[in-house]
Amino acid sequence: MKTQLRKAFSPILDIFESGDGEFRYKPSYRTILLAVGALFLLLSLVSLTAAIHTGQFGAWVPFIVFLIAGAVCEIVALLGSDRAVSKIWGNK
Repeated sequence: MKTQLRKAFSPILDIFESGDGEFRYKPSYRTILLAVGALFLLLSLVSLTAAIHTGQFGAWVPFIVFLIAGAVCEIVALLGSDRAVSKIWGNK
């Protein structure tokens, strides 16, 4: 199942898994990335509620931004390699 999901999300994962050389990775990076992704997804739900309540088109922009950021964080944290998790934190 994980290999099928990795194949489906390979366009996103390839961005973060590319590169050579050493990188610095700690298991806590993955845990923190999961938490940050969950917070972004929570913010997207709050933004969606506000967008529906106000009925304004501009209120959908934060929802979309937070949803994409949360989804990328969760995809990299759950399916990405150690290099991808390290690269998303900027540790090369």
